[in-house]
Amino acid sequence: MTDISALQSDASASDVDALLTRVARGDQPAFESLYRSTSGKLLGICLRVLSDRAEAEDVLQDVYVTVWNKAGQFDASRARASTWLGTIARNRSIDRLRALPAPASRAPIEIAETARDPAPSPVSQAEAANDASRLDDCLEQLEPRRQTLIRTAFFDGATYEELATRSGSPLGSIKSWIRRGLMQLKACLEQ
Repeated sequence: MTDISALQSDASASDVDALLTRVARGDQPAFESLYRSTSGKLLGICLRVLSDRAEAEDVLQDVYVTVWNKAGQFDASRARASTWLGTIARNRSIDRLRALPAPASRAPIEIAETARDPAPSPVSQAEAANDASRLDDCLEQLEPRRQTLIRTAFFDGATYEELATRSGSPLGSIKSWIRRGLMQLKACLEQ
């Protein structure tokens, strides 16, 4: 973790270890020195997790209360003091983040009226399915050549020129067949 190892840049690792050992014995000046040398980096860890400065500062205060009360539990043979402090800050921040209400539940209720769900509603999905079914039925009523030309032009994105080349028919004929087919589709769909 770069944040935890960065604690060592403000104070050497052995200085932080020594301060924490003194804090475990109730040494208040050592606690103040520990705070001064590590609080900036621990606040950074809290801010990275919480993204809200006020929340991060509250958690940082919690972290140092925990450090004061549990410094005796620190075991230098298991981890560096900076790692132990960083872990407490990270875990307390995650705990606070989980305890906060979700952003949506913190939003004013009036926003719910203006927020739109981008997904289609069940009614619009049913209408779209019905329209697609009607379109397929009407396409089936067309002459096979017109049906193929319209499907290829509109569903595959082929141009009139491409259709003329593929079918070996004159461009004007392709345009006429598609136009007549579309008029038949319109009449069928309006019934």
